This record gives sequence, C-alpha cells and structure tokens, in this order.
Amino acid sequence: MNDEKEFRLKTVVGEGDVFEYEYDFGDCWEHEIIVEKVMEPEAGIKYPRCLAGERACPPEDCGGPGGYEELLEVLDDPRHEDYEDYRGWAGEDFDPERFDLEKVNRALRRV
Repeated sequence: MNDEKEFRLKTVVGEGDVFEYEYDFGDCWEHEIIVEKVMEPEAGIKYPRCLAGERACPPEDCGGPGGYEELLEVLDDPRHEDYEDYRGWAGEDFDPERFDLEKVNRALRRV
C-alpha cells in the first residue's frame, strides 16, 4: 500500500499491471484495475478523462455492493413495501442502466 500523496500512479504501475482500489472503506467498494494501455497525453486535452463506461454510478452511501443490490431489487418492484422510500432516496431520475459520459467527465474535471 502506498501513500497517494507521495506517489504518482505512473511511477508504481504500468501497462499490463493489475491492482486493487478500494473506494469508501466503510462500504467496501473494491475495484480491480487493469492497465490495458499507457498512452502519451494529447495536447489540449484535460486529464483525467473517461472514454467509455456502462451503467450508472451507485448512489453514495448505499451500503456497498450488498446495499446496492438491495436498492436495485426494490426499485425493480414498484409493489415492494420500501419502493417509495428507496425511489425518493435514490432520486426520481435515477436509472441504473444509464451511463452519462459527459457527467462523468465534468466530475473528473472537478478532481
């Protein structure tokens, strides 16, 4: 484990490497990252940037993978007793199948 304040990603991993990243230690979102290709930055492009993706990001503090699975099950059943609460919490416009590339890149520009 490395202190992210002292290292740049490119100094610890390279093309072909695989590493784990944990987001939100309380909810245990564990990600396996595979460095498929390392490219030179393009002039005039702001980084980081996302090139593609699938599905929506789970709402913050939804309880990790298990909580997100429960959220999806409830939202898939409008007759579920917790449907209205979960829909209100996730937001009326939350669609787990939607991926918004521009929204992701706007968020990355704020990092």
